[in-house]
Amino acid sequence: MAGGIDSLLRTEELVGFFIRKLLPQKSVVSLYSQGRKEFLEVLKKETPLFTYNPPKELERTLWGLKFKTPLMNAAGMFKNGECSRMVEMQGAGAYIGGTGTYSKRAGVTEIGIHLPFVTYPKSHSASNKLGLNNDGDSVNYLRAERIKENLRIPIGWSISSPPEINDETDRLKLLVMSMMFYQQSGVDFLEINESCPNTESKMPGQNDFSRRLEYVKENFLGKRENFLGIRGRKLPVVVKFSNDTRIEQLPMIMDLLFENGFDGVNFGNASSNYSLMRESIHPSERKLYDFYTSTFGGGVSGKPLKEKSLELSARAVKYLKGGKPSQEFHVIRTGGIETPKDLKESLETGVSLCQWYTGYMTRFRKDGHDVYKRFFEEFGK
Repeated sequence: MAGGIDSLLRTEELVGFFIRKLLPQKSVVSLYSQGRKEFLEVLKKETPLFTYNPPKELERTLWGLKFKTPLMNAAGMFKNGECSRMVEMQGAGAYIGGTGTYSKRAGVTEIGIHLPFVTYPKSHSASNKLGLNNDGDSVNYLRAERIKENLRIPIGWSISSPPEINDETDRLKLLVMSMMFYQQSGVDFLEINESCPNTESKMPGQNDFSRRLEYVKENFLGKRENFLGIRGRKLPVVVKFSNDTRIEQLPMIMDLLFENGFDGVNFGNASSNYSLMRESIHPSERKLYDFYTSTFGGGVSGKPLKEKSLELSARAVKYLKGGKPSQEFHVIRTGGIETPKDLKESLETGVSLCQWYTGYMTRFRKDGHDVYKRFFEEFGK
C-alpha cells in the first residue's frame, strides 16, 4: 500500500477509539466527515504497485460485456469518475461512477457539517447524508468518455433525476438528457438511482413509479435503436432500489421493469429504517448511531443490510425465472457485501453481479490495494 493511504488509515485506527470516547457526538461526526474528504483526496492520487489479474473462471458476461469478476464498486464511492485506473489495477470486475445529476450539486450541510458521515467500525457499518453531491452530468460525461478510452473493464454510471426540481416532468426531462450524455460518452451501462435516502425523494406509489418508467421508455429506451452510440449497441439500463423495499412490492417492480424494457434491477441501497438497523449496531456505538440518525437522518450502509439485500435479490431472481422477459435481464445485489461468503451466497441464488462500498472500505483498511486479491484468494478456498 502506498504511504499516503497507509498513514491516513493508521491515524484513523489510532485516533478513532479516543475521539468516539472523549469528544461530543457532533465533534465526532465533524471529524469523520472531514476525514472522509481527506481520505478520498489521498486515494485519488494512489496507484497500486502491481496489477492484480483475477482468475479467468471468475469472468461473467452480462449484456455482451465481459466483467472480470462478479464484484465491483457501488455507486457513490467515486462521484466524479475518480480512481478508475486504481480500481482496474486492484482487480475489480467493472467500474461505476456517480450518482450524478444533470446539474452540479454541492451536497448537504447540516449543523455546520458539510457532507455528514460517520463510521461504526465494530458494526462494519456507516451512516451518511451526502445529498447527491457531484459535479454535474454535463461535466462528468466527458470524464466518462476519457475513462472509457483507457479502461479494459466495463464502465457504468449511476444517475438520478435532480431532486431540487419540483415538477416531475421537468425532472424526467433532465434525467433523460443525462442518459443521452452518457450514451454519447460510450459508457457500457447506466444505473438509475430510485433509492437515495439522502434527498427529499421517497419511494413512490405504483402510479408515480409506473409513470416515470414509461417516460424513460418513451424518451430513451424505446429509441435506443435510433441512437446506438459509440459501440453500435443498445445501452443497458438498470434501476436501483433501496434495501427498505418491501417484499410485497417485488412483483409490481419486476413486472414494470420487464414491460418497459429495462435491463436489470439492483437491490439494495442504504437503509433509513433506523430502528431495525439499530439492532445490528454494536452497543458501544449506539450512542453515536442514535445521535447521527436523529440529527441528520441519511442512509445506513454496510453489514446491517446483508440479510434483507440477499432476500430481495434472491426473490427477484426467482421472479425473473418465472417472468421470462423478452430482453436479457440481470439482478444485481449491493447492500452488505463484505466477505467471500456474501458473494458466494449471492451467486448461488442466481444474482449476476455484486457491488460493494462499506464492505470494500472495511477490507481496504486491512488489505490496502490487495483488497480484491485477498478477497478472491479467500473466495477460492
